[in-house]
Amino acid sequence: MSGHSKWATTKHKKAVVDAKRGKLFAKLIKNIEVAARTGGGDPDGNPTLYDAIQKARKTSVPTDNIERAVKRGSGVDAGGADYQTIMYEGYGPGGVALLIECLTDNRNRAASEVRTAMTRNGGTMADPGSVAFLFSRKGVVIVPRHQGISEDDVLAAVLDAGAEEVNNLGESFEVISEATDLIGVRTALRQAGIDYDSAEASFVPSASTPLDADTARKVFRLIDALEDCDDVQNVYANFDVPDDVLAEVG
Repeated sequence: MSGHSKWATTKHKKAVVDAKRGKLFAKLIKNIEVAARTGGGDPDGNPTLYDAIQKARKTSVPTDNIERAVKRGSGVDAGGADYQTIMYEGYGPGGVALLIECLTDNRNRAASEVRTAMTRNGGTMADPGSVAFLFSRKGVVIVPRHQGISEDDVLAAVLDAGAEEVNNLGESFEVISEATDLIGVRTALRQAGIDYDSAEASFVPSASTPLDADTARKVFRLIDALEDCDDVQNVYANFDVPDDVLAEVG
């Protein structure tokens, strides 16, 4: 899955500096608000909130926006929405399996947005459970390489904390663990003096579908359309893109 992760990391980096930054910021703010509502507004006592704030800061979300989201979520300030998590399942071009995670205060709007994006971009909706079994809930930590550290350095820091594997994504390392070991892994990194960009529970596929350039373009277009929906928070997919195909697609 390193090809998929490399594509996602590169796309995220580009999104920070292009016109989609506003949408990205809105999704990160929503994460913070929901985390604060679920586990309280103190990041030291709420690891999910701590990681949501960390990711927002690394993506240059203004501190004022972060603080307001924490206050809305924890009930200190009024105006917070009652977001619900909804998972949709489907298939994209080339038979790629898709899990589409929404955070929404309007289920009907979310369902309509997702169906429209899928239909217009070569995707099909699937029955609940028909795709989810292909994915496992895992902890995923992204560690930048600019710190002068090696893959062995990262592995040595996290091995005893429950990490299952470390993948080299080029400009960063991806540390995979059980979701229940996520806090332990990112704590071990901090204790070793290793900085990380994000730490979150994610859905990782158990097997991947390799894509050629033409199919990859179609899949990327579909995922872009889904992520452009305001209610869509994350899109998980089981494709892998070899480096040469990724370079060709650009």
